[in-house]
Amino acid sequence: MIRVVWLTAFLDLPPEVHGAGSRFWSGVTGYAVSPARGDEAEFTTLLPPRGDPFVKVQRTVAVRRPDGSSPDRPSIHLDVHVPTAADIALAAEAAVSLGARVVHRSSHGYIVLHSPGGLTFCLVHERLRQRPAPSRWSDDGGHESLVDQVCVDIPAGLFESECAFWADITGWELRTSGAHPELAHLARPDGIPLRLLLQRLGDDPRDVVTAHLDLASSDRAAETRRHERLGAVVERVGPGVGWTVLTDPTGLRYCITDRDPRTGLVP
Repeated sequence: MIRVVWLTAFLDLPPEVHGAGSRFWSGVTGYAVSPARGDEAEFTTLLPPRGDPFVKVQRTVAVRRPDGSSPDRPSIHLDVHVPTAADIALAAEAAVSLGARVVHRSSHGYIVLHSPGGLTFCLVHERLRQRPAPSRWSDDGGHESLVDQVCVDIPAGLFESECAFWADITGWELRTSGAHPELAHLARPDGIPLRLLLQRLGDDPRDVVTAHLDLASSDRAAETRRHERLGAVVERVGPGVGWTVLTDPTGLRYCITDRDPRTGLVP
């Protein structure tokens, strides 16, 4: 177990869709895009007007895997924040003991790993403490919304081991859903900006764990219309299940849910 003090969701976008994706998620969140940074100006942060940032964007052309390849499709990875820079190496050892694999040790101090099922995550240290409040959209009836969840999409054969890994590494209680047995979530401590939902996929050809973003909204229909104006496409509205599946302009799939944007819970 490691002490997780913050979670950041990273949008990994190839150069041909990086600009469109940055503009879209800036519009979705209402957050400004920071100046670029990094060795090749590949990193930006979405800056909430109040509170600390927890969504970042990476232009992936500059980021090479150890085998020399580069991600060619939009994806999501997690930054797992530990209390001090000295804790990063210790946390990596703990993750490896639980089945993770180190894929890169950066000269900047962070460590990139794959979970047992292949989801990319980084161990980092950054002093972030204040979880932002939901954004209120006065032009759309005054409803609120917030990106507040990373859903880990797990092939059926990997579901139990991946759930056990994330519960063990965070020390957060794993809770299952009676209404939706294909879903489980980790009980996040107060102040952590992102929930972790774990979803067992059905008939899906993927053999590696991936992730997508979820938003909580006080008015899902109004929030969906707002996203469509920003360029999203609705894939399906789950009847009676409380979420809508959309695709952003880069091709990333994500969901808008009926969960309370302040508590993260279903009303």
